[in-house]
Amino acid sequence: MALFFAVIAVPAQAIDIQEVTSPDGIKAWLVEDHSIPFVSLSLDFKGGASLDDPDKRGAINLMTATLEEGAGKRNATEFAQALEALGAELSFDVGDDSLNVSMRALTENRDEAADLLAQALSQPRFDDSALDRVRAQVQAVIKSEATDPQAIAAKEMARQAWGEHPYATSINGSSDSVARLTRKDLVAAKNRVLARDRVVIGAAGDISAEELGPLLDKILGGLPEKGTVPLPGQAELQLTGGVTVIDWNSPQTIVSFAGPGLPIDDPDYFAAYVANHILGGGGFSSRLMNEIREKRGLTYGIGTGLATGLYGQTWQGGMAGSNDTVKQAIDLIRQEWDRMAEEGVTQQELTDAKTYLTGEYPLRFDGNGKIASILAGMQLVGFPIDYPNTRNEQVEAVTAEDVQRVAERLLHSAELRFVLVGRPEGIDDDASAKTPVAADQPKDG
Repeated sequence: MALFFAVIAVPAQAIDIQEVTSPDGIKAWLVEDHSIPFVSLSLDFKGGASLDDPDKRGAINLMTATLEEGAGKRNATEFAQALEALGAELSFDVGDDSLNVSMRALTENRDEAADLLAQALSQPRFDDSALDRVRAQVQAVIKSEATDPQAIAAKEMARQAWGEHPYATSINGSSDSVARLTRKDLVAAKNRVLARDRVVIGAAGDISAEELGPLLDKILGGLPEKGTVPLPGQAELQLTGGVTVIDWNSPQTIVSFAGPGLPIDDPDYFAAYVANHILGGGGFSSRLMNEIREKRGLTYGIGTGLATGLYGQTWQGGMAGSNDTVKQAIDLIRQEWDRMAEEGVTQQELTDAKTYLTGEYPLRFDGNGKIASILAGMQLVGFPIDYPNTRNEQVEAVTAEDVQRVAERLLHSAELRFVLVGRPEGIDDDASAKTPVAADQPKDG
């Protein structure tokens, strides 16, 4: 049976969110729409891969990828066949901040799909054959990242930024750590993160509040009330200004750069959000794209973004350029970083940024799956239930003075750390941050 996807073309200001409490006390946010017989659920378990045992890094990632490989009495093949027969979809994904579980099903099959999801969460088999197969897939990713300059740059930046915090290392773990993981480790990893006290839930589509509550109790009833470890603490940003060069045999250099950011609940967050769009987040309309690509042709593209993790934040960006011109591009990044702090933005830039940011927001709510994901994400970061109805007002309220204030606070080129993977000409590495050449990189000749 084919799976139908409901498309709900709803302007953000029209979103009607209900708070639902199940008979067993599980809370969720719901947007009802009965026009198409289809429902989507999104569950985020706080902590995600950051709850890994430090000695078993990669266990939560491996566990998450193995949840759908059989549950209860069904092995991996039987579980997949049962799901396919319902025309339903389950997906499991994990990041630094949360482990996400989503379910999409036709109304007529949602109870049976919920049964399968409940089994995957509370009765995963973690059979040796499935574990070995998924482990091999993770090992392939780790091997591939070791020869991917962008992945190398990202890992080095994380290492320097976050010290001993889990953010500093890849959720995949290392080849050695993943090789050592056992079924017992996966069971322990599941119990660290999958618990009822750390889940937030979004639901959208053809389901009422009265129907949703019992469904959630069915899905989550087999999980423990509390996880076996506390949530991670806040990470202290340890980046220092300067340049790290990782030697890589390539005609171009991958550039990653980052400086201090701010959390979503900071009073200056929306001012920083607008500032970022003007500086480097607005595609071809941004200052960095104009100065570095349009005027000088030093890159195909450059972008920046606010990385607002639950436990630590940066203002970061990236690009790639020829080895012989990347120094000029980096100089321009630093200049634009400081120029916004010193001069602020023009009224036209501000107006254009607001027009775009408020205009594109309603387009995010164009399907049950997206709406459910947004509702769960809002709860994860602590947004109020009326956020979709007030978000654009907060963007519109940003003034040029607000932008300059947050720019003066955060945009200092001397605090930017650049990680370069390549052979950039005329750029010296900081001796204190010198990084050895990766063992399996391409060799000369």
